[in-house]
Amino acid sequence: MRIRLIAVGTKMPDWVEQGYGEYAKRLPRDCTVELVELPLGPRGKSSSTAVAMEREGQSMMAAIGKGDRVIALDVKGKAWSTEQLARNLDEWRMSGANYSLLIGGPDGLAPECLALAEAKWSLSALTLPHPLVRILVIEQLYRAYSILHNHPYHK
Repeated sequence: MRIRLIAVGTKMPDWVEQGYGEYAKRLPRDCTVELVELPLGPRGKSSSTAVAMEREGQSMMAAIGKGDRVIALDVKGKAWSTEQLARNLDEWRMSGANYSLLIGGPDGLAPECLALAEAKWSLSALTLPHPLVRILVIEQLYRAYSILHNHPYHK
């Protein structure tokens, strides 16, 4: 199984890359996570938020692996406990499919990305900085994996 974490935003601070890298390297080969960074759509006086989100959505749709099942991270999605994520991760692994997890830009995900998702996952009702979301997601995936393999990390 491969999980592709598709995130809008590039040029992350060192602490984000270090935090993400720490958990990514802990995951075994049978649960690899590939980070795909996409540029922000242009925002400013001459470009609307809608146009920026549309461009981000197009880039995101192009980055989703052929045949991947899609999970959107969305504040309006369903909150999962760590144990629920572990059950989901186990189901994902048993399905034999690959997954793309989508993290939108500052204005969220484009409507077509949300429509494509088979599930919408909310990390929190809080608004979280996008760089931090990457670290939270990879850490939770590692934690879920550790639960499935009775590793003491979760304790």
